[in-house]
Amino acid sequence: MILSDRDILKKIKEGKISLDPFDEKYLQPASVDLHLDNHFLVFDTKKNYVIDPKKPMDEMMKEIIIGEDEPFVLHPGEFALGMIYEKTGVGNDMVGRLEGKSSVGRMGLLIHITAGFLDPGNNLKMTLELHNTATMPILLYYKMPIAQMAFEELSSECEKPYGVVGNSKYVGDLKPKASQMWKNFSKIK
Repeated sequence: MILSDRDILKKIKEGKISLDPFDEKYLQPASVDLHLDNHFLVFDTKKNYVIDPKKPMDEMMKEIIIGEDEPFVLHPGEFALGMIYEKTGVGNDMVGRLEGKSSVGRMGLLIHITAGFLDPGNNLKMTLELHNTATMPILLYYKMPIAQMAFEELSSECEKPYGVVGNSKYVGDLKPKASQMWKNFSKIK
């Protein structure tokens, strides 16, 4: 069941949900508005020509940091990793679901392709998988409203929270991190 505004506040007071920073003015009827951070990763297409999921990708990407009033330009068809400004966490008996804001979607911006799930026990700045589906560039600004997080309770507290299990590749992230898919291939053998 998705938590209402009343229950989100209750869970924050109980320590089951953490948002840092948190301002009650961003509380919606069944979610909390979240904002864009200033760190981005983009593929360096001048040095790389193919993405191989069996190989580390950290060196394939370059970091871009924008200033307070300096926009990040996302051109049509381009992809970038971004980050949520607020550090967001849930207890071992909850999950979070990240969704784009309607106003952002109406510009043609996708904020995540597949990774909109906050696992039980994790506390991090959620990574955004930004994709411009519009026919014009989109300017993205530091701390602009970009997403909303809904919270749900699990049927019971999980036995292995995120970060305890060996394949927790993105626990506690504070900056965008390139895909760590290559680590999965070493476990297949």
